[in-house]
Amino acid sequence: MPTLIKPLRGLRPAAGRAADVIAPPYDVLNSAEARLRAAGRPASFLHISKPEIDLPEGIDLHDPQVYAQGAENFHAMVASGVLVREPAPHYYVYRLRMGDHVQTGIVCAGSVAAYDANRIRKHEYTRPDKEDDRVRQITALNAQTGPVLLAYRASDAVRDILAGVARAAPLSEATADDGIVHTLWRVDDAATIERLTRLFDAMPALYIADGHHRSAAASRVAATLRARNPAASGEEAWEYFLCVAFPQDEMQILDYNRVVRDLNGRSPEAFLAALDAGFTVEPATGQARPRQAGEFGMFLAGRWYRLRIRPQLVPADPVASLDVSLLQDQLLEPLLGIRDPRTDRRIDFVGGMRGLGELEKRVASGEMAVAFALFPTSMASLMAVADAGKVMPPKSTWFEPKLADGLVSHVLD
Repeated sequence: MPTLIKPLRGLRPAAGRAADVIAPPYDVLNSAEARLRAAGRPASFLHISKPEIDLPEGIDLHDPQVYAQGAENFHAMVASGVLVREPAPHYYVYRLRMGDHVQTGIVCAGSVAAYDANRIRKHEYTRPDKEDDRVRQITALNAQTGPVLLAYRASDAVRDILAGVARAAPLSEATADDGIVHTLWRVDDAATIERLTRLFDAMPALYIADGHHRSAAASRVAATLRARNPAASGEEAWEYFLCVAFPQDEMQILDYNRVVRDLNGRSPEAFLAALDAGFTVEPATGQARPRQAGEFGMFLAGRWYRLRIRPQLVPADPVASLDVSLLQDQLLEPLLGIRDPRTDRRIDFVGGMRGLGELEKRVASGEMAVAFALFPTSMASLMAVADAGKVMPPKSTWFEPKLADGLVSHVLD
């Protein structure tokens, strides 16, 4: 059985070019935002991850020209020396700093076989169209450029090794447009590389935090290439996918909040009265940020309320007991008629980085009728769901800080 992770021959920005290259994840920006961010920045990785910015506006994002343009831009950056590939495999230590929050992880290649065997564990459903998009992107580039964010149960031995590597001068350090600092060190010592491989291989599982479509696409690409190459050894680059793994106790999940367009035919007063069946409700002074699981903030008709789920309504099931599930099952569906939050256009989702002020703004403008602030999902809950082989409701987690695209890529040959 292949090892859980292994080092990779990273493709990365040349010395001094990291700040020119790195970009937000491909799915964080829309095309218009990407055009603005990449303007005047020919080395921005957005030309690879969002290649429609170099084609006429309005082009279908899944047009073959888009994938071809991405591949052209990718190969041009390699040919010009903006991106350089290591001659030998390495791990990398990757530190993210966002204000006072710091997390230190390892850039590695995760085993597709381990993913297929559920040793790299999922907690979300994927959409076929999004998988198809990532398959086409990986195939066009013959590389994985969007890292999968993984969590592992904290290990003092791993933490000590990464801290030791990070005491040296970094390979690169760059501050992104959003102020997040991305620092990278290379693990050069062969014995240290071997020890990290063994320490991770002794772990029962890794957990996908973000990047379910990227990992599913990597598995599909590997299956295709495996079928075309029956004599392959199983250790080819395509049998592994680009990952960054952090200890779960350093990762940060922010709230992922909800706004709803109408009250399903009720007046604010009637809606407040209907809440009594499932929640205790009390007016709040100022913004009602939830202080613990089972508590929700609600902004309705110009004021904030605190809602607390009635304890007898909280089941033991690891998915049904999540706050996102309790809100859906006890309020959004029975009172507001939102049966499928994936497809219902009456609901929208607001990441915690935007703050509770964004919820107030969208209700006060008349665009939405009510907003709900949630307590962040815990890493323990995420891992419990994955260990149970279950999936979380949509929009359950919002991880910050985000990984950068372009800092390290994984070429499949």
